[in-house]
Amino acid sequence: MSEHRLKCALIGLQWALGIVILIGAILFLMPSAHHSFTETHIPHALRLILGWGEIIGCVLMLIPLTTVRGAWLLASLFGLAILIHLLHGMYNVGNLLIYIAAAWAIAAGRGQAHE
Repeated sequence: MSEHRLKCALIGLQWALGIVILIGAILFLMPSAHHSFTETHIPHALRLILGWGEIIGCVLMLIPLTTVRGAWLLASLFGLAILIHLLHGMYNVGNLLIYIAAAWAIAAGRGQAHE
């Protein structure tokens, strides 16, 4: 694959992940999501930390100078979310694994481009 096509693919993945996660994080922080989250018995503060962390990570990832930092922040938050899900007996974490893989690919690909 040519370097230009690879760069375009990474930018497409970067924007797709950033927009999908940003929308999801905003919905996760909405007051209407509070009720369903309380049923998980996970502290409310954790919802705020994950939601705002994802928003910050998305914004950082979509800014060219901070793309790599934002991608690694998102990958770390998704890893934390997987751990929390598993500890609470929620084993449907496939989408989070895909998000980690996408963030990792973005961080690795964009980081390599700046070396």
